[in-house]
Amino acid sequence: MSAIEAQTPGQALSIALSLGQERLADKDNPAREARLLLAHAAGVDQTGLISLGLEDFSDQMMDRYRGYLDRRAAGEPVSKILGYRDFWNHRFEVSADVLDPRPDTETLIAAALEGPAPARILDLGTGSGCILLSLLCEWPQATGVGSDLSAKALQVAARNAERLGVAARAELIRSDWFEAIDGRFDMIVSNPPYISEAEMRELSSEVLNHDPHMALTPGGDGLDPYRVIAAGAADHLTENGRILVEIGWKQGPDLAAIFRAAGYRNVEIRTDLDGRDRVVLATTG
Repeated sequence: MSAIEAQTPGQALSIALSLGQERLADKDNPAREARLLLAHAAGVDQTGLISLGLEDFSDQMMDRYRGYLDRRAAGEPVSKILGYRDFWNHRFEVSADVLDPRPDTETLIAAALEGPAPARILDLGTGSGCILLSLLCEWPQATGVGSDLSAKALQVAARNAERLGVAARAELIRSDWFEAIDGRFDMIVSNPPYISEAEMRELSSEVLNHDPHMALTPGGDGLDPYRVIAAGAADHLTENGRILVEIGWKQGPDLAAIFRAAGYRNVEIRTDLDGRDRVVLATTG
């Protein structure tokens, strides 16, 4: 239905939103998602919807909107359709080449900010750069290195760094964990792939079909990246340096044991807002 059949902008808006809610009726929040997708199709933010005129509801715009609704109905996450995700205090570009930042990861940011400001940060598996770049925005004197095995992910991170005004302080390099990493850092952070091979079978299609496989699972028990990180981080941390890693909610005890066995001190497990284990942090001294 096009807005040509409406008498007023308010009627056109109501028609369009009703169309979206009906198309997305099986989603958790069809009203919110319909508004987001309609605003994206119209080139405005959500508050700008009420300012649209009747002429804005053109057949071209409505075709864009229907296309977005079709993609969402087929299971594509809203963030991947919009091309961005709001995380911490900033908006990050996301694509099929990077893991979609989740609110759970903000637990790591909050834990990092409890300690002293580091001079130099390393983010292993940086993806969109959401962890490293959020921390650089919080600590304007810090510099950082973000590494990833995916060249396409690094391109997304570079655009995010430019947009946030921290590109001069963020070096982005292609590396398989510590392979191309030089020097020492006051802080190492990482949200590595940690979903076990068995758990991959239980993932929703929205995650399984739209996040890069290499960012989700290392196979096996899901713990191998942490074994690599725990074994190599001490050689790249300064004295009393801190390390923080995001973990799967069932992995806390195993991960704490891995870091203690590798000689780290002050090993702690932090929970997310739902009370589930989400971050392991430790120090070198």
